Amino acid sequence: MTQIKLIVYATDFSDGAARAAELASHLARIHGARLHLLHVITELGDRHRRSIPAGVMDAFVREVNTQAVTDMHDFVQRLFGQFKGELTTEVMIGPGAEAVLSQAEKLGADLIIVGSHGRHGLEKLLLGSTTERVIRQSSIPVLTVPERG
Repeated sequence: MTQIKLIVYATDFSDGAARAAELASHLARIHGARLHLLHVITELGDRHRRSIPAGVMDAFVREVNTQAVTDMHDFVQRLFGQFKGELTTEVMIGPGAEAVLSQAEKLGADLIIVGSHGRHGLEKLLLGSTTERVIRQSSIPVLTVPERG
């Protein structure tokens, strides 16, 4: 059986993230694994970026990043306040699934945990599914946790 030493838990801070956070915490504890919380701020497409002046875009990116760091701190306090193991956090900007996968590989993760919103039909088609892309493209195990149980 593969030993789990590092778990990457990718979160969007949504209300449904609590179930995935609880499971990530539990698995890290029982395996004695390190837990790395990752939040990816997805990039605007080139088509949208070109229509925004560079100075405005830079200020916007700084503000979004600052808010995400604050959100990560609050998320950790709220859902991992009692966690006794090794916990690291990271906020990064990039294409969602690709960023999760590249960071997991770079860190040498043994497991990726992601939440799933359970979107269907047109909503899934329009919004895409970061979780689905992580599952399809990952070379390491991915555990998905549905928003509702």
